[in-house]
Amino acid sequence: QVQLVESGGGSVQAGGSLRLSCKASRFSFVSGCMGWFRQAPGKEREGVARILLGSGNTDYADSVKGRFTLSRDNANTILYLQMDSLKPEDAAMYYCAAFRGGLCSLSPGLFNYWGQGTQVTVSS
Repeated sequence: QVQLVESGGGSVQAGGSLRLSCKASRFSFVSGCMGWFRQAPGKEREGVARILLGSGNTDYADSVKGRFTLSRDNANTILYLQMDSLKPEDAAMYYCAAFRGGLCSLSPGLFNYWGQGTQVTVSS
């Protein structure tokens, strides 16, 4: 059973930074797709960033481009999301997700493995 465990959330002031981590178990970083998603209260879950693991191709939501960066530790199967210049509107529960197929997108519906989430709070 694939397991994804997020960590690194917390409370920061606007303009601050956080780095989220997603430790994957029983999921190879050789192929497939992984992504970060977020969901604020009363809003739908939205894609933030995704990576096609085989090629390393990445994509980001327009709202985070230039501020958020994906990276990974292949040996330890950890996916990171570096979040800089945080804004109050970035506050949400952040989820890591994975999909073993060849497709990769920011659509939550594509992914069949999900972590439990880590909370990010940004104060103005």
